[in-house]
Amino acid sequence: MYVCVCNAVTERHIFEAARSGMTRLRHLREALGVTAECGRCAKCAHQCLRDALNRPDGGDGSGLRLQTQLHSPFSLVPEAT
Repeated sequence: MYVCVCNAVTERHIFEAARSGMTRLRHLREALGVTAECGRCAKCAHQCLRDALNRPDGGDGSGLRLQTQLHSPFSLVPEAT
């Protein structure tokens, strides 16, 4: 499914970005152009990134989980093992 129509970014692109180590919406904006044009894709792109990172393997084998913090709702921390 297309997430960002302005830049032709799909869910798969976001999943692959998460697997390559991108953990923040800012990273997706810089690499893929997500949210850089009209911004209507921000919510969906963020959810796709969360879904990719919250997979059992963290999307990249790292075991990362999204942690909401007051200063940055997109911060990530390693999962406790």
